[in-house]
Amino acid sequence: MAKSKKQPSRIQNRRARHDYELADSLVVGLALTGAETKALRLGHGHLQGAYVTVKDNDLLLVNATIHGTAGIPIDESGKTRTRTLLAKRREIDAMIAAKQQGRTIVPLEILTSGRYIKLRVAIGKGKRQYDKRQALKKRDETRSIHAALKANR
Repeated sequence: MAKSKKQPSRIQNRRARHDYELADSLVVGLALTGAETKALRLGHGHLQGAYVTVKDNDLLLVNATIHGTAGIPIDESGKTRTRTLLAKRREIDAMIAAKQQGRTIVPLEILTSGRYIKLRVAIGKGKRQYDKRQALKKRDETRSIHAALKANR
């Protein structure tokens, strides 16, 4: 009997596009334990409040939460532990340089579709409150225009 392909889970940071003006994104690896890998493949994690920091020329993912289940035990201290990001040295240096210029490294989503679990990060600049309001206003206007066009068909 053929194996059924299970849909890969995508764990996204939905507030990132709202709170930051994002530039180019980069896919990096994550150093995880076996239980964390299994939990992420099942979709038990989130990136709310997570951020990337630099320490000793390494990139670290801080405050990302991975929940265990009954069959996957993850203790309380291990749920939000700091995880190392795996990337090429020139990519790390480019992100460190952007961080020193006042930019922020924002985790966007955890990709679980391939053999390895990856993290998509982007370099961004924080939006001001009025920028956020203008973006919402523009989105509502385009939504109403599309609804009007659809009604006229």
